[in-house]
Amino acid sequence: MLDVRSDEPEYSFLWDKETKAVNQHGNLIDLVNEDSELHCQSLNINNDPGIGDNPNRYKQHGFFLNADNCIGCHACEAACSEKNDNPAHIAFRSVGFVEGGTYPDYQRLNISMACNHCDDPVCLKGCPTRAYTKYAEYGAVLQDPDICFGCGYCTWVCPYNAPQLDPVKGEVTKCNMCVDRLEVGLKPACVSACLGNALDFGVIDNIPENRIEAKTAIPGFPTTDITQPNIRFQQTRSTQREMTRTDAMPLKYHKDDSVGIFTPKVDKKHGEKKHWNWRKLLTSHESAHVIFTLSTQAVLGAFLMVVSAGLVNIDALAALNTAAVKLPLLGLMFVMLTYGLFKLNMHLGKPHRFYRGFNNLRLSPLSREIAGITGFYTFLMAYIFFSIFDNALFNFLANASGVLGAISGLIGLYYMYKIYRIKARPFWDHWQTGSAFFGNTISYGALLTGLISLPLLSAEQSLLALAGPLMALIALGLGIELIGHIAHSRAMGSLENEGAASWYLQTTRYGKAWITRNVLLGLSFTTALLMLATSPSGVMAIISWSLLALLMISAGAISRSLFFVLVIPTTMPGAFFWKNQAFEEHARESGLVDMEQVGVVRELHGKFKLDELLETIRTTSPSTLFKHIKDIVVWKKIG
Repeated sequence: MLDVRSDEPEYSFLWDKETKAVNQHGNLIDLVNEDSELHCQSLNINNDPGIGDNPNRYKQHGFFLNADNCIGCHACEAACSEKNDNPAHIAFRSVGFVEGGTYPDYQRLNISMACNHCDDPVCLKGCPTRAYTKYAEYGAVLQDPDICFGCGYCTWVCPYNAPQLDPVKGEVTKCNMCVDRLEVGLKPACVSACLGNALDFGVIDNIPENRIEAKTAIPGFPTTDITQPNIRFQQTRSTQREMTRTDAMPLKYHKDDSVGIFTPKVDKKHGEKKHWNWRKLLTSHESAHVIFTLSTQAVLGAFLMVVSAGLVNIDALAALNTAAVKLPLLGLMFVMLTYGLFKLNMHLGKPHRFYRGFNNLRLSPLSREIAGITGFYTFLMAYIFFSIFDNALFNFLANASGVLGAISGLIGLYYMYKIYRIKARPFWDHWQTGSAFFGNTISYGALLTGLISLPLLSAEQSLLALAGPLMALIALGLGIELIGHIAHSRAMGSLENEGAASWYLQTTRYGKAWITRNVLLGLSFTTALLMLATSPSGVMAIISWSLLALLMISAGAISRSLFFVLVIPTTMPGAFFWKNQAFEEHARESGLVDMEQVGVVRELHGKFKLDELLETIRTTSPSTLFKHIKDIVVWKKIG
């Protein structure tokens, strides 16, 4: 147990006596029954089997922020980082702010935020490794970085930017509610360090002494219906009707009198001018996801056609059953899927722990996607192997592998779509994500099949018989994708939230690239329809298919890259220097990233430069060689 100092100030101790039965979200504050087996269990803090004597140990606790008192001194950040020994680029608690008005009636509202230990923690449901647990003790949502393999999905689904992905260690860490201090009756370190008496802690919905209200919302705080967070606010001072963010997010908050809260609006602070930004678009940190999703969808679509040709007697697909076409096509499919999986796996913070992705099949759509795509990959290899041999037994095994592979692949594709239906990322949370994924499976699967099979067909009749259905499928897939994009544009354009802000960036910061995508997609669809109507042959067929492939691949790369770089989460406001993407970009350009104390570009802190690494390896002992090789891999992946 933690040793309590003899001079610990009185305000550092927990104060709750009487508590309520139900919180403002309608959930029970008592987390276990008196006769539950969870009672009197140790948290084993520092391997200590002792149990705290806090009488409210099994009640949901939470933070209380008096925004009127917060002066933005960041003492809570410093205390938290010191207690948890965090490096400069990681902060479990951070202070951001919104501002409104002009001189002399300027106002600034500071917001100190960490993990809210929610009643419905989406991080726990999303994590594929089961690194998260919501404990009956204090209602704390705790995360084990040793189990985490660094996929970062919890950082996507959390609306409050609470989980922190450390690319140096390749793992996520977060606020642990200072449960070691709670066990001995002390408040968390951040609360004890607060200079302005703004931050407090206790059983949720208990209003601290000398406080008068416990709101669930404050300007800049995301909607509470996603996770039902355990934090309450007091803000009695009147604010401007419109509060803006000082970070680069094109958002502001306008007071909606009908509901009495501030709702997000688009802030066109970057102007209306359209830009290209090809470098940021095509070389983003999520490029591995672009490659993986597109390659997997193309391979799945082609695989479904090959398997269908083997199971159903369709004249148009009969050519796919010939060994001269089938085996080269399957071979390329295997290479493409292998490369996509490799890129995705190396994107993990701990690639060697990839097998932990199956740990949370009961709750996590990401675990289910991993299982589905892994099954598809396994049955694809089996199908290729059995297809080499031409006899009744192996034909049966090939067909069985094909059916199982098709089922696994479709399950994986469905959950590939589900993992992006994230409420905390409104730009993704639209059915267009599904229309794009399923449309691409049809169109790129048919394109892949055509590009490989048609040049290998010797009979003109077979070529024409196959080309028509493939072109019809390409047109169908592109049509589905186009309909989704049109609906998505209308939906995002009519919203006033983070999704609309993403749409604003799409039409400005990446406006010229977005227009290029639209033109390429329209040309692809038009070309497919023309080829379907004219059925070109000979040299004209080669030119048409080559042009169509160039148009579709270019449109797909731009479209999927836009999908990842544009999304704006429902996260908390940052400060001017801290958690501000624009300042991070400035730091990279100006060289501030070399100063660890700046703490704005987390990827580069704690690493050697490449030349220093190489020199260190040349002079180091073999026993430490692996560590430095790992540093080089991390540096190269992000630098």
